[in-house]
Amino acid sequence: MTSSVNHYSSFICKICKNYRHCHQKEMKVPLFWLLSVICSPYCRAGSWFGQDPGCTKPCVQGDESIMSPKEHGTSWTPVQSPLRWGCDSQVADQICNFNRHYAEYSGYWQATSFLEEVDGAVKEGTPIVFYDSNTGKPLFRAPVNRSWGEFLKESRSHGWPSFRDDEVVWENVRVLPGGETVSVDGTHLGHNLPDSKGRRYCINLVSVAGNPNTSRP
Repeated sequence: MTSSVNHYSSFICKICKNYRHCHQKEMKVPLFWLLSVICSPYCRAGSWFGQDPGCTKPCVQGDESIMSPKEHGTSWTPVQSPLRWGCDSQVADQICNFNRHYAEYSGYWQATSFLEEVDGAVKEGTPIVFYDSNTGKPLFRAPVNRSWGEFLKESRSHGWPSFRDDEVVWENVRVLPGGETVSVDGTHLGHNLPDSKGRRYCINLVSVAGNPNTSRP
C-alpha cells in the first residue's frame, strides 16, 4: 500500500515539476498559487507517508491556539514588502497567513536570487539568518554543524530549504502535532518531514524571507 501511494505521488509530482520548469517564467501569481495547491500534497507525500514527525528535545511543540484566527489570517500582520531574495509578497502572504497545508512549488527557492545573494556567505563558510516574513524575528540560522554544500545539496534534493534541529531558533519556532512547523506568531512555515537522519524541517522560502526587525529590543 505504502509503495503504491509513493509511486503515484512521485508520478504526479514529476508532472508538476516538469510543467513548472517549462513555464515558470510566464506563470502569473494566480496560476502559481493554483499549481502549488494541486502539486504540493503529491510532492510531499513520498516524504511523509508512514513516518512519525514526532517532536522531542530540542524540538519545541506548540498547540493549535498558535494558528487561531487573528487580524490577518493566522497572523497579526501581513508579510513585509519587499521581501528578501525577490520573493513574491502576494504568494508569501497566502502561504504564510491563509494556509495550513500547501507550499510554494518545488524548486521555487532556486528561481529567486537566493543563491546569488548568499554566494559570499557560501564562499566564506559563514551561516546566514532566515527571518519571519511577517514579523522579522529570526527563525533559522544555517548551515550549522554542516557545510553550505551539504545544506544546499539536501535542499535541492527535497525541493525546499531544509533545516535540522541545530539550525532552528526555538525561541520563535514551534512544531504542531502532525508536523506543521510555524512561528510563535502564527506564520505557516512548512512541515517536519523526517528522514533517516532525523527531523528535517521543509520550509517555504517565502515564509522566511523577511527583513530583520531592528525595532526589537
